Amino acid sequence: MSHLPDRERAPDGNDSRGDIGPQEMVPSRKNVVLVDGVILNGPTTDAKAGEKFVEDACRLIMEEVVLKATDISEKVCEWRPPEELKRLLDLELRDVGEPHHRLLERCRDVIRYSVKTNHPRFFNQLYAGLDYYSLVARFMTEALNPSVYTYEVSPVFLLVEEAVLKKMIEFIGWKEGDGIFNPGGSVSNMYAMNLARYKYCPGIKEKGLSGLPRLILFTSAECHYSMEKSASFLGIGTENVRFVETDGRGKMIPEELEKRVQEAEKEGAAPFLVCATSGTTVLGAFDPLDEIADICERHGLWLHVDASWGGSALMSRKHRRLLQGIHRADSVAWNPHKMLMAGIQCCAFLVKDKSDLLKRCYSANASYLFQQDKFYDVSYDTGDKSIQCSRRPDAFKFWMAWKALGTLGLEERVNRALALSRYLVEEIKKREGFKLLMEPEYANICFWYIPPSLRQMEEGPEFWAKLHLVAPAIKERMMKKGSLMLGYQPHRGRANFFRQVVISPQVSREDMDFLLDEIDLLGRGM
Repeated sequence: MSHLPDRERAPDGNDSRGDIGPQEMVPSRKNVVLVDGVILNGPTTDAKAGEKFVEDACRLIMEEVVLKATDISEKVCEWRPPEELKRLLDLELRDVGEPHHRLLERCRDVIRYSVKTNHPRFFNQLYAGLDYYSLVARFMTEALNPSVYTYEVSPVFLLVEEAVLKKMIEFIGWKEGDGIFNPGGSVSNMYAMNLARYKYCPGIKEKGLSGLPRLILFTSAECHYSMEKSASFLGIGTENVRFVETDGRGKMIPEELEKRVQEAEKEGAAPFLVCATSGTTVLGAFDPLDEIADICERHGLWLHVDASWGGSALMSRKHRRLLQGIHRADSVAWNPHKMLMAGIQCCAFLVKDKSDLLKRCYSANASYLFQQDKFYDVSYDTGDKSIQCSRRPDAFKFWMAWKALGTLGLEERVNRALALSRYLVEEIKKREGFKLLMEPEYANICFWYIPPSLRQMEEGPEFWAKLHLVAPAIKERMMKKGSLMLGYQPHRGRANFFRQVVISPQVSREDMDFLLDEIDLLGRGM
C-alpha cells in the first residue's frame, strides 16, 4: 500500500493544522493509493451526471405528477394486469447499469402506471390529495436523509417533532404528555398495547412472559385489525382479545364492555387495556369515550384511543365534539397523513404520562448512540423512546403544512371535507338506485347502488345475493376505465357496498356529482 506524504506546511513554515479556512478543508490530490486493486483517490461517483439526472427527474415529477394532480381530464389509474405490467416496466436487474435517458423512461413509466392518489377522484382509502407544503418537506428530508434519534445528527427535526407533539397534546386536552412519531397507526396501537402491559407489570421487560397472568384486553368489534396483529406479535394471543359488541351505528356499547370486563375478572384473568376507536375504518364510528373512561377508571384499566382516522376532527371547533372525553385517555393514536394530508407516513403515538414511561419501556441505552457525557443536553436524544433505531423525520411534513396553513387552515380542511360529505349524502337520498346504509357522522359515506334490473325486486335473500355482485363489477369497470377509484366491502353480513371517503381539498361539489353519475353509468346495464 502506498501513502500520501505529510500535509504541506504553510508558506511561513508553520504547521497549517491550526486555523483551517475553507480552502484548507478541501483535500488536494496526492499520490495514488491502491488497496486490494482499488484506487482510493477521489470519489468514484460522477457528480455532474448525478446532478443532471436529479434535475431532469425533478422536472419530470413536476410535469407529470404535481401539475397534473388536480387535472380531472387525467386518469386516476392506467390499469394493467400484473404480467403485462411486468413486461412494460422491464423489472429485471442486470449486471450493467442503464443510461440517463433510459432511467428517465423508467421514471416516466413508474408515474404512468401508478395510481394517482393525488387525483380529485381518488376516494379509495383514508388518505388522498396533494398538500404542496408537506410535499416540499418530503423532498427536503429525502435529500437530507436524516435519521431522528440523536440531537447531534438531527437537531432541526428533533426540535420540530417536539413542537408538533406538544401542539397535538394540547388539542387532545392534556396539560402535558409525551409521544413519538412512528410508521403507521398499526404501530401506534402496538406501542399502546405494549406500554399498557409494561405499566401493569414492569418486570416483563427483563423477565419476559413466563411469569405473567393471562392478560386480557378489550376493543370494539369494529376496531382496526391491527389490534389482533399486535396481540399476536406481543405474545398476548388473539384469543385474549375480547371484542365488545357495537350498536347499529358501529359504536362500542359501554354496558357490554362492563359485562366483558367482569367476565374476565371472574375467570381469574387479568384485564389491563381497553382500546376505543374514534373513527372506525368502515363506518367512521366514534365510540362513547366518557362512558368507556368511567369503566376504565373503575377497573384500573389503561384507556387507549385509536384516533388514527378520526383524530383530525380535534382541529375543528365544530366537529371536535365527536371525540368528547378523549382527554381522559392514557394514550392516543393520531395520523395526520389521513384527513390533514401530511403525506404518508405521518403517525403520532401520544401518551398522557410525563414520567418518562415511554422511555423506560422501550430504552436499551445503546452506548454508541446515547452517551450521557455529551457536550449538549442529552434529554434531546429522544430515539430511545422508539422501538426503531433509524427513524424518519415524519413530523416535519406536518409542521410544514401547519406553518403554511395555520390552525385555521387545517380546521377549514376538516370542515370542508365533512361539508362535502354531507352534500353527497343528500344527493344519494335524491337519486333513484342509491341507498345509504346509515346516516354518517364523519367522512365515511357507505351506500349501495341498485341497478335497474333489481329495483323492482323484493329485498330478500335472492336480492341481496345479486346486489352483492354489483359493487365488485362496477369497481372493475371504473378501474379499467380509469375514471375514479372507490372502495367497496361487505360488512357483518351486509352485501357489498361502496365506501366513499372525502379528504382532499381539491375535491369539489362537481366531483361528488360525477361520482354518482359515473357509478350509474357503469352499472346501468347490469
